Amino acid sequence: MTQKQLFSQDSDVDQTLFADVLVIGGGPAGTWSAWSAANAGAKVVLVDKGYCGTSGCAAASGNGVWYVPPEPDSREAAMASREALGGFLSSRDWMQRVLDQTYANVNQLADWGYPFPTDEDGRPYRRSLQGPEYMRLMRSQIKRAGVKILDHSPALQLLVDAEGAVAGATGVNRQTGEKWVVRSHSVIIATGGCAFLSKALGCNVLTGDGYLMAAEAGADMSGMEFSNAYGIAPAFSSVTKTLFYNWATFTYEDGTPIPGAGSQKGRSVIAETLLTQPVYAIIDKASAEMRVTMRLSQPNFFLPFDRAGIDPFTQRFPVTLRLEGTVRGTGGIRITDYTCATSVRGLYAAGDAATRELICGGFTGGGSHNAAWALSSGYWAGQSAATYSRDLGVQANKRPVQAVGGVGFISGSQKQIHSEDIITATQAEVFPCDRNYFRNEQTLTESLQRLNSLWHEIRNSQVADNSNIVRTREAAGMVATARWMYSSALERKETRGMHKHLDYPQQDTNQQHHLISGGLDQVWVKTAPIQETKTKELVTV
Repeated sequence: MTQKQLFSQDSDVDQTLFADVLVIGGGPAGTWSAWSAANAGAKVVLVDKGYCGTSGCAAASGNGVWYVPPEPDSREAAMASREALGGFLSSRDWMQRVLDQTYANVNQLADWGYPFPTDEDGRPYRRSLQGPEYMRLMRSQIKRAGVKILDHSPALQLLVDAEGAVAGATGVNRQTGEKWVVRSHSVIIATGGCAFLSKALGCNVLTGDGYLMAAEAGADMSGMEFSNAYGIAPAFSSVTKTLFYNWATFTYEDGTPIPGAGSQKGRSVIAETLLTQPVYAIIDKASAEMRVTMRLSQPNFFLPFDRAGIDPFTQRFPVTLRLEGTVRGTGGIRITDYTCATSVRGLYAAGDAATRELICGGFTGGGSHNAAWALSSGYWAGQSAATYSRDLGVQANKRPVQAVGGVGFISGSQKQIHSEDIITATQAEVFPCDRNYFRNEQTLTESLQRLNSLWHEIRNSQVADNSNIVRTREAAGMVATARWMYSSALERKETRGMHKHLDYPQQDTNQQHHLISGGLDQVWVKTAPIQETKTKELVTV
């Protein structure tokens, strides 16, 4: 299947739609983007690889929200708590903006009827969201706003006009095999991060597809060295919700506590121990009252224990670390100003698909900061894309366009792609803690050489058949993401944030800058100074 066959031949396209704004991804960032754009008067289409409202990491679980009332002392404490942890790479301007927008949007959720609980004094508690209820409400709201949703319809390629501006996308319906095209004035990438199919909860659809499409159109990444987040999970489960492990004791197999092991500051001790022997946990530091509250606040955390007949408060259980990559990491597509625009005209990014260095620096903010970033950046991207689309005028969708990105669409090659083999080989480079969590120059270089070979293989091979194209693009997205990660990690010759470099164990004040990366066949990395983003103000419409 070639690019031309996928897009240019009308007989080969089953559905063609026209929109002002196309949103790719149906999680919190995507749905807030769609609602915001539609609320600004734009005609919006949203496409989701899964079912908008149930797929993705947010829909699968409960998570905290960086919701801080507008009290100066509280806001100051919230911002200051992140700066040193993130290696002093975050921006106060962006943090303040996210805190303001999160406060407004969470209150909007309450107005829409989200069932926030109340505390013992009867005051609403708005610092956490239950994924199923949250995303069910967001799907309902965007449908009410007039957004057209294409479920089970992953995007495969972006469309660009003669000047390189993004003008829509092509894709396929996974259930019917029908191919679709959306011609649009602008596109918002809200496809989430990349967890490399690690079986982390809700991450099976998060494979770097959005990064790949953005890069094929010319966008670049930022902070990809901060993409080695690992979540603690029971060894028999995919649930990587880690909050409750703050009240856990971690032990060796014989029950002896592991010195220094902990969920937050001691996770590296857990990782190091797992290299040679099993690690067990027991959540024995939670009071009886807390145990009741925990079950109410995150019921899905306890499902695997209940199924296994284990009481995690009184019985030890084996744990592992599952790679969550850029889902809980901070790297992603670089955005250039307050509008959440990328370096490519007409292309915007929101949520985990975009870098979160702006508010977290080089260390994960976990679900709380990511949730705040998703709803804030989604809101801004939607407004901005609507404004951009309106300024282009009604004739914009008549522009001559072409699909960009050829990985997986090559025809005529004698060599066929074996996507599962490429995925397995990529996982072998990024899963092991002694390669990714604990890094050194030798292992990074060796892994990058093998990843470059995998890219060359998938770049120059032919997909077996049309039914395998989605998996092929997922494999390509994972390889591309890993190459940006390790190329950036090699460039940052220090330890900062979650980037632990064994050859350079100290933080270097001369490297207090961002690393921008990009490229496909040839990956490049360059430094960028930290500066407050004031290049373009967001226009409220």
